[in-house]
Amino acid sequence: MSEAGDAKGVFASAAKKVKMGKRVEKALKEKAAASSSQEATEEDANKAPEPYTCIGHFDADFTELCRRAGLPPTEIPPVVLRAKRPGTPPPPDPKAKDPTPPEEPVDVAEEEPKPKTYVTKEKYSYFKPNIQVEMEHEEKPATVTEIYIRGWKIDDMMVDIFRNCFPTIEKLNTINLWNVGLTDKTLRDLAAIFPQCPNLKNVSIEGNPIAEEPWACLIGDDSLIVNLSLRHNEITDRGASGIGAALSTVTTCNKNLISLNLSHNKFSDVGAEAVVKGLRMNRVLLCLSLASNKITDKGAVKFGELLSRFPLTHEEVVERRKLLSDKGSPDRGTGKSPPPSRRAESKDRPGSVRSGSHLDKGDKKRDKSSKKKDNKHEKKNEKEDAGKGNKTVVMMDSKKDKDEGAKGGTKKDDKWKKGSHSMGAKAVMAGGSRSSIVGLTSLVAETVNKTTKGKKTTSSKDKKGGAAPESESPDMVEAINPLLDSVESIDGQLWIPGNRSIINLNLSRNEIGEAGLKSLLLALQYQITLANLAPHPALKGLMRLSLGRNPIRADSEAYQKLQDLLLTRDPFYKPQAKSPDGEVQSLVG
Repeated sequence: MSEAGDAKGVFASAAKKVKMGKRVEKALKEKAAASSSQEATEEDANKAPEPYTCIGHFDADFTELCRRAGLPPTEIPPVVLRAKRPGTPPPPDPKAKDPTPPEEPVDVAEEEPKPKTYVTKEKYSYFKPNIQVEMEHEEKPATVTEIYIRGWKIDDMMVDIFRNCFPTIEKLNTINLWNVGLTDKTLRDLAAIFPQCPNLKNVSIEGNPIAEEPWACLIGDDSLIVNLSLRHNEITDRGASGIGAALSTVTTCNKNLISLNLSHNKFSDVGAEAVVKGLRMNRVLLCLSLASNKITDKGAVKFGELLSRFPLTHEEVVERRKLLSDKGSPDRGTGKSPPPSRRAESKDRPGSVRSGSHLDKGDKKRDKSSKKKDNKHEKKNEKEDAGKGNKTVVMMDSKKDKDEGAKGGTKKDDKWKKGSHSMGAKAVMAGGSRSSIVGLTSLVAETVNKTTKGKKTTSSKDKKGGAAPESESPDMVEAINPLLDSVESIDGQLWIPGNRSIINLNLSRNEIGEAGLKSLLLALQYQITLANLAPHPALKGLMRLSLGRNPIRADSEAYQKLQDLLLTRDPFYKPQAKSPDGEVQSLVG
């Protein structure tokens, strides 16, 4: 019995040890699994998340980027549709049998229906940050066209989010930021984002005063903005100077901006003069608003000079000479050597040496005949000008030049014509003591010649006898550098026509008096005279000038003349016609 008991004890102890070994092994396995899972979680935490790729749905992209940036869900600004005024109900159909159905009796006990013209919200929901959007189709999230952010600060983190999602919104054309607390850095970062948006045309940044005033970064050479509004930004003369330099310089010009609103700011005549300087070489901007600033007569006189005509500075004269030189020899700007002369092929004389004795007889005859024709043309012009009481102004007919060239004129003929043309230009420039009307006539004649030279004419049949290709549309107008425009020499200075591309100028609520008003009136009269003598399809001149709430008397004669001229400049103006009975009838409607 004792042996049997000992055997049972040994077996029990062995079984106990086996159980203990299994427990230890199980515990070790669990510990290893826990440590491996902990290491995996640590690796996941240290591993950077994969970058998010925006899909063009602004709501989903913006929410996901905010979540990845660490914003809690309650602090992510919601993207909501912008509220719209309800549409006007259609008028009642007069053919209906009962257009006004009888009113049903209202049961006082029933609850009054909720109004449909507005929506009720929570107490402070209006003040919570949100992003308002407008869409082409509300059911399609990828059709966001306009974004409005109002009344909450845009910081660096939010700018980084916009940098990722704005360029992917294909139909985005408008961004409106009001009172969003922009700084110099955030504004420059946004200005770098805007060119990446393919269809962004309208930008409004208002109520964001910045001490550094870096507003010129929005009007850079790569800017695609068409309409820019910078109201209520407390822009001073410093910011206006940067904006003027961004509009244009002697060598650069913004080619996309057509509307600029700088109203309700704080710049004076110095800032207005800087804007005027930026518009000297700019022929793209159409609408400009400088309302509610501190512009006086001095600034208004500068605008009058801009709109009529002004003398070129030394830098502009030098740049004009460079442009004319490059235009005369197009290979000069490309670094290519000019083509060799025809005489370079001759073995008797090198091409650099020119002599009239080596002209062939045919060239001499053509020279004599062309000189006789041009002399007759000059005498005819002299007689016409003498009959009008004006001084002689010799102008070359571009159409005649082309016809003579087509008949087989040589290079020497062309050179001679160019020389006589330059003599005619000198004759125009020499008339500094003439009256302004004579100078204006010569200026307009040169402009007409340039426009006729720019048009291409094709014959009905080409050389092979086939149908000629369609001519270019006359409505297409090539952008001309103002420095290449016709000039007039007065008292040793070169004067060019002023800016006629601006059609809407708002100078209301300033400090403009009678002197500034007269200067603007003279400028408008000059533009009308120039437009009547040489109408231009693109340069229409000023059509609207706002001068309300300036210290100008209501009975001012200059103000009344200005209003009468502007009335006829209105594109929707229709003059009143008299009936057979002598009564005045309006043609409107």
